[in-house]
Amino acid sequence: MLLHPENSIAVIFCARRTGDDDEAYQAAAASMSELAAKQSGYLGQDHARSTDGMGITVSYWLDDDSALAWRDHPDHKVIRERGRDQWYSEYSLHVARIERGYDWQK
Repeated sequence: MLLHPENSIAVIFCARRTGDDDEAYQAAAASMSELAAKQSGYLGQDHARSTDGMGITVSYWLDDDSALAWRDHPDHKVIRERGRDQWYSEYSLHVARIERGYDWQK
């Protein structure tokens, strides 16, 4: 977990996987995580996946412009389309402004 500045942006991606071509999916997911981390305004991400294929990835961005630039990145667009065609049976995406955040660690 990472603490993010007030008024930063959270992009919440919830998706159910089809299970098709898991090896290619894992490679694409790793590649997109690495690429996102290199983008201006990137603050980090959290993710979780259940055994039934439902997953949530939350990426954090300094501002709207940074989040929109990631959405429009050409390599991200290609992988997003492949996800729609092959890897996801459904997904939802939500964008939220972070008003406050707390971290705790034992």
